[in-house]
Amino acid sequence: MGVRLIVVDDHRLLAEALASALKLRGHRVLAATAPSSGAADLVVTRIPEICLLGTSAPEEPGVFDPVARIRRERPQVAVVVLGPVPNPRGIAAAFAAGASGYVRQDERIEGVERAMMKARAGEAAVAPQLLQGAFAELLDPVDQPDDEATRLLRMLTPREVEVLMRVTDGEDTRVIAARMGIAPSTARTHVQRVLMKLGVGSRLEAAALAARTGLLERAAARTEPG
Repeated sequence: MGVRLIVVDDHRLLAEALASALKLRGHRVLAATAPSSGAADLVVTRIPEICLLGTSAPEEPGVFDPVARIRRERPQVAVVVLGPVPNPRGIAAAFAAGASGYVRQDERIEGVERAMMKARAGEAAVAPQLLQGAFAELLDPVDQPDDEATRLLRMLTPREVEVLMRVTDGEDTRVIAARMGIAPSTARTHVQRVLMKLGVGSRLEAAALAARTGLLERAAARTEPG
């Protein structure tokens, strides 16, 4: 039997792609949208069985405030977080806020579906190996000064970072061109260069990579004053 659910993510393209895949598997998607900060309002009004909440920055303050509100106002709705791994503090923060599950952002659709079913049944939807990795990282943290997001950012120009941001927001080439004040052919070239530099074959893959690594959040932090 299909699940009634809402899919929210900081990147609309990812929310819509996941929603489309779940619809094909017989589930009823009530809404697929961005950003994830709007999850609670949707859940309170639509009352799904499951809310899938995607975030690439689970350690950021306030990220799981919507989860806590859902827990208070719609306790019958199970929230499954899709986030980066390994991220032990993010996993801990998700469950502390009241999430019913935590799934890797790059998990196959079957894994997401299993987590949904477990959460709907009132079980904790988190893979044992995920918890083991989180506990290992908490007990023996490893310094990673040169992470993947930093490495990828070094390869992109500021304009290409802006293009990637627009791609993850679901803008097509014409919209990117209009909003950046450039020709469509130039916008198309920028998109192709971004895909090539990231080593991916499609816009969706680029958006997924940006979400998994926290690349755009890292870029935004670099440009903040002070």
